[in-house]
Amino acid sequence: MNTEPILVIGAGGQVGASVVEQLVAAGAKVRASARNPEKLSVPAGVEVVRADVLSPETLPAALAGVRKVFLYALPQGIADFLDAARAAGVEQIVLLSSQTVVDAFPEQKPITEMHRAVEEAIAGSGIAYTFLRPHNFATNILMWGWPESIRTEGRVRFPYPGSHSDAIHEKDIAAVAVKALTEPGHEGQAYFLSGPESVTQRRQLEIIGEVIGRELVFEELTDAEARRALEPIVPIWVMDAVVGYWEHSDGVPSHLSDTVERITGRPARTFAEWAADHAAEFTG
Repeated sequence: MNTEPILVIGAGGQVGASVVEQLVAAGAKVRASARNPEKLSVPAGVEVVRADVLSPETLPAALAGVRKVFLYALPQGIADFLDAARAAGVEQIVLLSSQTVVDAFPEQKPITEMHRAVEEAIAGSGIAYTFLRPHNFATNILMWGWPESIRTEGRVRFPYPGSHSDAIHEKDIAAVAVKALTEPGHEGQAYFLSGPESVTQRRQLEIIGEVIGRELVFEELTDAEARRALEPIVPIWVMDAVVGYWEHSDGVPSHLSDTVERITGRPARTFAEWAADHAAEFTG
């Protein structure tokens, strides 16, 4: 194992936090960063620093002595980040990107362009890269207000109950990232990551109910009702992208990949395993 620290940008995120934990478990030296590092909760022995790709002055100190970096896709500031990474002698970037760069519906174009811009900048930087391309995060339902609605009402109000998802556990994305950061042979690769099953939104709710031991109700919203409910939560372009995806995937099983098992040696976690890991969020 290298003695240089591996820098995890965005260590407060669901995936970033798991990358930190799994790197520590693998015996790696870890430097965790965030815009507000005082809010980070990390394992003992992890160095904590401030790094913000939108604030270039924070990058040299965060990158000092670093050879490998885990990075979220953010087009703003990527040029400054890559300049700082080259100056610091960074040798590999593992990027959390998106499968929408190669497989997207028209409504997802802004998401596609955002991730593609970052991938292209990194590919042209001269720094070795590994692109991780999940499609649907299991954690997305946390963003849509499911936990509070389940806790307080025993129901969710949502559109397209038959919309399929290849929902992947954040721990599996992180596990592949850790392999790419700690083992050779992943340079220049782009990996499509998915969960092991195509599961509808209605079935996701049923699984959560089975895990927490409570019968839950799916109250279907129309497209227009869903957009009104989402408007205060996300920008219009995000709303268009996600509602468009739900519409196109209604009744259409998701494509799946075996990449998690092939890279890590263990099957990808099911949605039921994800729900069990997050049960406290649905029960209070």
